[in-house]
Amino acid sequence: MLYVIGLGLGDEKDITLRGLEAIKKCSKVYMEAYTSLLSFGLTTDGLSKLEKVYEKPIIVADREMVEEKADDMLLEAQVSDVAFLVVGDPFGATTHSDLVVRAKKLGVAVKVVHNASVMNAIGVCGLQLYRYGETVSIPFFTDTWRPDSFYEKIKRNRTLGLHTLCLLDIRVKEPSLESLCRGKKVYEPPKFMTINTAIEQLLEVEQNHKESVYNEDTTCVGLARVGCEDQVIIAGSMKQLLTLDFGPPLHCLVIVGDTHPLEEEMLEFYTVDNTSKQT
Repeated sequence: MLYVIGLGLGDEKDITLRGLEAIKKCSKVYMEAYTSLLSFGLTTDGLSKLEKVYEKPIIVADREMVEEKADDMLLEAQVSDVAFLVVGDPFGATTHSDLVVRAKKLGVAVKVVHNASVMNAIGVCGLQLYRYGETVSIPFFTDTWRPDSFYEKIKRNRTLGLHTLCLLDIRVKEPSLESLCRGKKVYEPPKFMTINTAIEQLLEVEQNHKESVYNEDTTCVGLARVGCEDQVIIAGSMKQLLTLDFGPPLHCLVIVGDTHPLEEEMLEFYTVDNTSKQT
């Protein structure tokens, strides 16, 4: 059996009882470490906390392993119980759907244990979940690569009056372009997009398109470390949020669409001028 288990958003305590029971039955436990991270990242101390609670050694699975060497793990799951741990919910990233498809094609039984993800926890800011449109990902721009396909999706959402959740780029154990050109992988340091960088890039794209989909006065909500004890939620214009320090990762951003009076009342607690009221 392959167990695909969601860990939730905060720390080692956010796993469900069902998920913990499944882990304890498994002969091997892998943890995906590139689509998201728990609050303590991938530090040795953080992993030891997980191993202490789960009572199992954990093998960290990077993108290369999951996307290129997953069959080795699936072959193990043909003869024993194997756990694959995912921060948030198992289906918060398409990679994990691909893993389930590959497992089923190999005849491996799969059991999924769900948990909280940013896709539902984002409701904490007060914007109602059913009023969101398509979620977009904002990648880091480089000197030679500045993709903006997210712009049209945001445009469609705003035309319909819907909110847009922007998931911000995470780069963990990514090979540098220079090393790939030389044929030998050298990995860049971990890099996490901030709300500030995301807004800078969004405004640059708007400046290029000039379709008035949004501007520096557009209301947004910046959220950092959602689901953690030290989460930060601040609502304001793009211009206001651009200069704020939201602290350590992970960050995400919501571009606010049309609002219901109850949503407006909730957002009021999180406006730049009222952040001291947060609990």
